[in-house]
Amino acid sequence: MEPLVERLEQAVIRLEAVSAKLQGCSPSMANGDINGLSGEAQCVNAFDRLLRGPLCEYLKNSRAIGGDVAKHAEMVQNALQLQRTFLKMVSTHQRPAQTELTDLLRPISDQIEEIQSFREKNRGSQLFNHLSAISEGIPALGWVAVSQKPGPYVKEMNDAAMFYTNRVLKDYKDSDPCHAEWVRSYLSIWTELQAYIKQHHTTGLVWSKTGPVAPSSLFMAAPAGPCPPPPPPPPPVFTDESPKSDTSAAQRSALFAQLNQGEAITKGLKHVSDEQKTHKNPVLHSQGGEHQTSPSKGRAPCSSTPTPAKKHSPVLELEGKKWRVEYQEQTHGLVIEETELRQVVYVFSCNNSTLHIKGKVNSIIVDNCKKLGLVFDNVVGILEVINSKDIQLQVLGKVPTISINKTEGCHVYLSKEALNCEIISAKSSEMNILVPQEDDDYREFPVPEQFKTVWHGSKLVTEPTEIAG
Repeated sequence: MEPLVERLEQAVIRLEAVSAKLQGCSPSMANGDINGLSGEAQCVNAFDRLLRGPLCEYLKNSRAIGGDVAKHAEMVQNALQLQRTFLKMVSTHQRPAQTELTDLLRPISDQIEEIQSFREKNRGSQLFNHLSAISEGIPALGWVAVSQKPGPYVKEMNDAAMFYTNRVLKDYKDSDPCHAEWVRSYLSIWTELQAYIKQHHTTGLVWSKTGPVAPSSLFMAAPAGPCPPPPPPPPPVFTDESPKSDTSAAQRSALFAQLNQGEAITKGLKHVSDEQKTHKNPVLHSQGGEHQTSPSKGRAPCSSTPTPAKKHSPVLELEGKKWRVEYQEQTHGLVIEETELRQVVYVFSCNNSTLHIKGKVNSIIVDNCKKLGLVFDNVVGILEVINSKDIQLQVLGKVPTISINKTEGCHVYLSKEALNCEIISAKSSEMNILVPQEDDDYREFPVPEQFKTVWHGSKLVTEPTEIAG
């Protein structure tokens, strides 16, 4: 009997110790955050390990590089901390309505936009490829809004970031190994996030089933005690002097009520006869397609005018080792004459313009341009065309590599000295290579866009299809 009493006393002592810990913690920890006692707490603790591991390593490497990369890293840290706060709420609250969920996700969305805007504001940065890698990968934090299998979504964003991290590795592989460590630590964040999602949120966010419904604000404190009594009903409204917020809320409620009608939503549509159809009534077509309306239902005056797109000043300048040619509109005859072997040329957002680069430069990048004509003498590195449309390139001397990515319409005129160059293309269409002939004319060869892949014993073999040329 005495051994049984001793065991009961030891059990009571342990229970009292656990109770003391719970009383000394916050209410959210009392719901199961201590030592990962619940499934929700385990997922938060696992996310903390991601912050303590890959994120800290990435921050350390970013501060070692410094400059814009360090500033960008602080923004990434803030975004991940916001997601940690959101996941904490997910582990202790039940899923709210869709409108409240959108409000909860807004701080994370705003932080993602800020990170991407930082890249756009610093296009002249020497570390632009680093900033681009961050901007292409950071949308992975939007996995919390993916309802089914968010893991592949993160992998897709990781692959998009690798397009620019590969450039970083290429630029610094022989000069500074710190940048290679930076790439490794940054990509490991998304790799670990994929593993985290696979373990804790395979098919989407796992909300608490026992806690209160999540509030509409990510920073709203959770109730510590019992639910407060409901507020008194609003006073009756006898006048038309209602607040504007009530009117907008009522309009939103009416809108959602109409959307939730399902198939019945089409019952309120009015039948349009042939006489009222513009394409079947020449009279209406000659009148500019204006619909006849009754005097009592005339058009309401437009309360707001569309905001015009911001117009940037054209740029043609040498900044350090980089020639910047930006925002040129319908400008022909642009020439860069005083070039050096170590210089690069960055052409961004130029439309309906022509540019001639004389001499020999290290590399040329054409980004987000439309209807651009580019003539250059010699490039010792690579010519890249990305996110562009209707581009015409002519090389007068030599270029070892031409890369075309995410581009619609690109004509490349080669010189006799450049016939041995490599042309690499991805996610592009309407590409043609024009090869010089003996009679000073050019012969056009289309670049294949459609391929066939077959299993050949122990490997895959890919080759252009016949209809692709």
